[in-house]
Amino acid sequence: MSYGNSFSISDTIVALSTPTGIGAIGVIRVSGNNAFSITEHIFKGKKLSIQHSHTAHFGHIIDKESVVDEVVATVFKNPNSFTKEDVVEISCHGSPYIINKIIKLLIQNGCRYARAGEFTQRAFLNGRFDLAQAEAVADLIASENESAHTAAMNQMRGGFSKELKNLREELVNFASLIELELDFAEEDVAFANRDDLKKTVLKLHTFTYNLVQSFDLGNAIKNGVPIVIAGKPNAGKSTLLNTLLNEEKAIVSDIAGTTRDVIEDELTLDGIKFRFIDTAGLRETTDKLEAIGIERTRKKMSEASLILYLFDIKNTTLAAIETEKKALLKLQIPIVLVANKIDGFENSADFETLENIVFISALEKNGIEQLKSKLLKTVKSTDFKTGDAVITNIRHFENLTQTQQALERILEGLDLNISGDLLAQDIRQALFYLGQITGEVTTDDLLGNIFSKFCIGK
Repeated sequence: MSYGNSFSISDTIVALSTPTGIGAIGVIRVSGNNAFSITEHIFKGKKLSIQHSHTAHFGHIIDKESVVDEVVATVFKNPNSFTKEDVVEISCHGSPYIINKIIKLLIQNGCRYARAGEFTQRAFLNGRFDLAQAEAVADLIASENESAHTAAMNQMRGGFSKELKNLREELVNFASLIELELDFAEEDVAFANRDDLKKTVLKLHTFTYNLVQSFDLGNAIKNGVPIVIAGKPNAGKSTLLNTLLNEEKAIVSDIAGTTRDVIEDELTLDGIKFRFIDTAGLRETTDKLEAIGIERTRKKMSEASLILYLFDIKNTTLAAIETEKKALLKLQIPIVLVANKIDGFENSADFETLENIVFISALEKNGIEQLKSKLLKTVKSTDFKTGDAVITNIRHFENLTQTQQALERILEGLDLNISGDLLAQDIRQALFYLGQITGEVTTDDLLGNIFSKFCIGK
């Protein structure tokens, strides 16, 4: 496979695989048919091409007669490497000058500088893993918490891919039989048992449905849950943000309307990243700056996955909160009511009739753990720990949704006993979208789009 006029999968590529900047060491990765011969031009030490795979060798990088650095060259022979090609990883000192000098020497001797994600792309093209697993490599690198790491690791190790491939293979077999029927249309014969086909389609539909339903949780695990803290001025929103983060992130004042802009920060609870957004208090105002802040608040509320509506229980009536809640429900976003300043308040029983309410004192830090538990329950983080497959990728979600629609058309067609050619058309659609997930169906544009989002050196 080639990429335009300049790139070919037969090229030997090189890139820095550790972060740029000054560090103790840098690791330069070389992959391709000529990885050993090119490296041997500048490596003074043992002849790498005759060494055993997965062995490390001390030597020097030489530029003509000058020593550039003392290094360790690690040998990985095909197919037992990440890319399933011959690979050399040069561990050198982390000086940017040394790293750039070594890469320059390798390019002068026949390497090409790798494009973003090209090592992983080659691993996919060489059958190291499927496309969904390849995408999980980027998610693993980007994982910032335990749940994101677990989701990426599960997917990289096969996750839902194996089951999806098996079910797709069953559907392929039926598609072949139905296509065969079309060749014998005049004889009016049936090679594909419709009852067995329906069982397979139902099984596949159930599996893809569960994956589609897992996306909200998967997206939260990968990207974090945006939560807006909203409410009237002086309800204690900034105090709550500071208490949750355990730092003085937002200015706290008795003066109403102190928060005029959006303040955001993150907190990881039980492996789930929450993005808390403190906003300007909701009220009518003639202050232009405060009005801008309130407008931003309403925008953030419409984009949130969850709204914490905070109110001062000592200065709010039950009727007023019920009215506010009705207005908020129009946004069609989950709402948790947070009754703040509960310390010393003795008439909370009336408010307990409200659904989805938590009682806290942000200042005294009472009820905060109950609030955190409510947040975790809302995103159903405990469901993830059962080990069920979870999708975190919007591309997978879109293809699975399209697959489901095609499967539903197949089921409808079987119930209506439609002709084989129409049935075959819907089966082809389902197979196409399933194939795009794992890589049985790909285009250069699709691969280019996916791997361009990787970092250089991976």
